[in-house]
Amino acid sequence: MRLLLMSDTHLPRRAKALPGELLERLPDADVVIHAGDWVDLATLDLLEERSRRLIGVYGNNDGPELRARLPEVAQAELAGVRLGVVHETGQSKGRERRCAERFPDLDVLVFGHSHIPWDSTAEGRLRLLNPGSPTDRRQQPYCTYLTATIEAGQLTAVELHRLPPRR
Repeated sequence: MRLLLMSDTHLPRRAKALPGELLERLPDADVVIHAGDWVDLATLDLLEERSRRLIGVYGNNDGPELRARLPEVAQAELAGVRLGVVHETGQSKGRERRCAERFPDLDVLVFGHSHIPWDSTAEGRLRLLNPGSPTDRRQQPYCTYLTATIEAGQLTAVELHRLPPRR
């Protein structure tokens, strides 16, 4: 099972559209995951239309229309992997402990908010992933997103993709 993970798209404030490279990957993904801060309904509509399966949550910058269509926390079992998605996890210090306590039944937690890519493991069991942002790099050198694979009930081939600078 192939996953495509993104967060913090902030359209159309931070960019006018999702990057072409990201859009080209949509047909290959079995599941697309968005960890919040969409900002516009058009991005949600586009990903719902083009994705085989979309799992998304709202973020702190998402208004009432997005909050009416998306949960604050989403959970799904994907090919034997218990996955959760949430926008905010608080400051980086203590993140692993807090997330392991809050989500004791998950194998993987995808989060956003910071725009900073993150990949760690809490208590030897909970994989924490932040794909960064494909449209707003903030203090990071690149805009980013993640791809991953689930094989035999395990998350494998997690890859951070750096996007070229926008012109």
